[in-house]
Amino acid sequence: MADSSDRPEIVSPWDITKDSNVGAWEQKRRLADAMRLVMERLVPSNAPEDQLRRAAEGLERYAEALAEHPRLKNIHGAPESSISGDVGAFFDQSPFIGLANPLAPPIRIGKAGEHKAVAKVVFGSAYEGAPGCVHGGFVAGAFDEVLGYVNALSGQGGMTGRLTIHYRSPTPLHTELFFEGEILEIEGRKIFTEGKLWAGDRLCAEAEGLFISVGMEKFRELLRQREAMEKERGE
Repeated sequence: MADSSDRPEIVSPWDITKDSNVGAWEQKRRLADAMRLVMERLVPSNAPEDQLRRAAEGLERYAEALAEHPRLKNIHGAPESSISGDVGAFFDQSPFIGLANPLAPPIRIGKAGEHKAVAKVVFGSAYEGAPGCVHGGFVAGAFDEVLGYVNALSGQGGMTGRLTIHYRSPTPLHTELFFEGEILEIEGRKIFTEGKLWAGDRLCAEAEGLFISVGMEKFRELLRQREAMEKERGE
């Protein structure tokens, strides 16, 4: 899709219409937005030492205050679209699309066909690799999330079996980027996908992904392992 004017509007079923029904989650989204803004301004900042010290001390105090509250024992909704098998689930904790996770840019993804999806994202200063460019690792991670969403369009939850990235040109920071992804073939538990990443009309990268469908019992086992690890750490 070389002509950016032909790109469809993205309607994500989870980021606008899906509500947590819990006021605290709305405030977590707000806090995550504030933390993203801090990261965006901190990385290139030349603020004086005393201001940085006061800010660090304030954040350290708030981190201690958060430690006084119990950890979530279960993921609210789903941690990522790939394993959910439901693109309309609640993904606020995702590190790439989660509105309540400050690590997420976040990516906005929407369905564009039975087995197709499109996505938009702007990577800020915290994601810089080469000067003015998105770090290639974040490009790969974004493809993993977008193609994971495509995998979920099959109705089967799964995990990444293989992801191959072809970097065609530098991916710019502070620029609206556009992803396309689709399922190519389904062979039993194997779901083959491909995707493209554009900055305007310039192709930045392409990807091929293989996802393996996994039953819910596997995810329940992973949750049990996580709970055991947290208990061992005293969390």
